[in-house]
Amino acid sequence: MDFKSILESSYREILRRYIEESSEAALYQGQMFSRKSIIQQISPEEIISIHCKVLKDLFPDIREEILASFDFLIEFMMNYGLAYQEYQSLRDKQFEIKSEIEMAASIQENFFETSIPKLDEIDIGAISVPAKKINGDFYCFVEDEKSISIAIADVIGKGIPAALCMSMIKYGMDSLPKSINNPNDVLSNLNRVVENNLDSSMFITMFYGVYDFSNHTFIYAAAGHEQGFYYHASSQSFEDLTTRGMVLGVQKDITYEQFEKKVKPGDLIVMLSDGVTESRTAKGFIERSIITDLIQTYMHLSAQEMVENIYRDLERLQNFEIRDDFTLIIFKKI
Repeated sequence: MDFKSILESSYREILRRYIEESSEAALYQGQMFSRKSIIQQISPEEIISIHCKVLKDLFPDIREEILASFDFLIEFMMNYGLAYQEYQSLRDKQFEIKSEIEMAASIQENFFETSIPKLDEIDIGAISVPAKKINGDFYCFVEDEKSISIAIADVIGKGIPAALCMSMIKYGMDSLPKSINNPNDVLSNLNRVVENNLDSSMFITMFYGVYDFSNHTFIYAAAGHEQGFYYHASSQSFEDLTTRGMVLGVQKDITYEQFEKKVKPGDLIVMLSDGVTESRTAKGFIERSIITDLIQTYMHLSAQEMVENIYRDLERLQNFEIRDDFTLIIFKKI
């Protein structure tokens, strides 16, 4: 007796027993039969063919239409099997990509980790929340005996490419000679780094400011970055931080304009990314006045409590769906 005949005979006995008993033992025999069939490379089509033949033997009066339905089942299962394999393959790839993104996010968080300086005359608050796993915003502080500098950058792009661009910015800043401290010079040097190394389809906006402890001035320059706010405590009024300058990486030799503000007690310097000003509700983008209203609402708090409360309020306005990376930094003159 050839193997196929043995297979058919075994299947007939297993199916007959299951029909008569509906027992767990018969199901277990079916499982063992399946494993042996796989080892012998018996296709699903052959199994169904055997099933039809055994049914006809066990039930000679079975209608031909019922047996014919198994032809439909074969075609259906073949297409289903192909679709299922493709689905599993895509799911595995998706899981792999997700794992890589989570690892990249963890590396980025550790790589860009920066502590918020504690100073006697300036209270600093900072918050940066990515819209997705990878943050396209970057900020850092550079402190010495005479001053404290703040850099905020925003990649026009998302995901891992944005994270790689931010790594380049951080490397560029770490590589700058200590003699280069003026904001316009910092941006000019970083622009050359970006222009030489960044893909032409990606750009970076940046704000760089220096607070001088000796004369209480804030000097800053920007490369296409979102305008922040300056709050005058004496008049209890806001003005936009004037910024002009092309985004990093467009042209090699660019001169950036530098601006200066005299900072008085109670004044605020508010720096941000466009994820703050481009917060959206069902009615569209929020007005900049909403942000200044929130700043005034939390003016009595510390700078860190201010940025955290403003973020929570803007998050709530957007039904807890942040669409762009959110970075907000406040310098509060004590």
